[in-house]
Amino acid sequence: MTQPLHRLFCSIALVLTCGLARADDSQQWLTYPGGDGPGKGKRIVLIAADQEYRSEQSMPMMAKILSKHHGFDCTVLFAVNDKGEVDPTMPVYPEKGKEFKDHHIPGLEHLASADLVIFFARLLTLPMSERELIVKYIDSGKPIIALRTANHGFHAALPYKIDGKQVNWGNDVLGGSFMGHHGNWHADSTRGTIVPEQKDHPILIGVSDIWGNSDVYRTYKEGTSLPEGCTALVWGQPLMGRKHDDPPNPKLEPLPVAWFKNWPTSEGKTARVFQSTMGSGNDLECAGLRRLIINATYWAMAMESAITATRSVDIVGTYKPLESGFDYKELGVVPKPVSAYK
Repeated sequence: MTQPLHRLFCSIALVLTCGLARADDSQQWLTYPGGDGPGKGKRIVLIAADQEYRSEQSMPMMAKILSKHHGFDCTVLFAVNDKGEVDPTMPVYPEKGKEFKDHHIPGLEHLASADLVIFFARLLTLPMSERELIVKYIDSGKPIIALRTANHGFHAALPYKIDGKQVNWGNDVLGGSFMGHHGNWHADSTRGTIVPEQKDHPILIGVSDIWGNSDVYRTYKEGTSLPEGCTALVWGQPLMGRKHDDPPNPKLEPLPVAWFKNWPTSEGKTARVFQSTMGSGNDLECAGLRRLIINATYWAMAMESAITATRSVDIVGTYKPLESGFDYKELGVVPKPVSAYK
């Protein structure tokens, strides 16, 4: 076989193989071509850029599901170090005696053609040119999903003002930012309970048994509630330990862990927004949580009529996320090339 024909057949095979990632631009991001399904022709960008909850593993896993089982074209972007490696160990604050380096997410230009962006970042300091690409998307009126630490995803402020007022990414756009661990950090877990008044909402179709071993975030002051315009879908009850069947902590009330809202842009457009403060690598081993987030992708793109209780949210291939935390050496978290996450 000639070299040109060999390359042609390889390319065709790659496109036809659902769940198989392509790495572009010297392995700087991953792409998962969509198969058959309601999402055919729609494009989702997933940003994996946190340092604690293993988004570098979970976002490719979610992209495979959305691609193979639902037909969406998916692109996963990563925060990388100056060697081009996915590096969850990069500091978010200056360390004494060490040079602080900005974070970097190659491929943010893909946001311009995205129909939805799923954000999973934490306290990033990005170059202004990259922040501007993010703001352009946020202000486009296209939908937004934010997972776990995404509500405090940026340490340096985004260059985003409306009517002269600085826009706060977490509180304004998403409806709440991290204010502290409501339970015990890395010591308890969360049982999700559907808000009875919202049980028929499209995002909750087929959703049950929501549990994750991460703790509940507080996003508003005690004695208050979610901001006006936010609708809670799931309450998170802190448990007494990190096992599925541990009892609830009687001293801690449940707080919202999933809600939706609208975001009015500078030009009067309206973006659908969904936030889940659950979403660690381990949390997403839970099929109920995966279905919640996947249903939210349909709802966010105004495709709720395509949501069913039976379309698969099964993991494609093997998924064994490392434990959450910052003890990188102990946990086995090291910089790796993007290709390691195919």
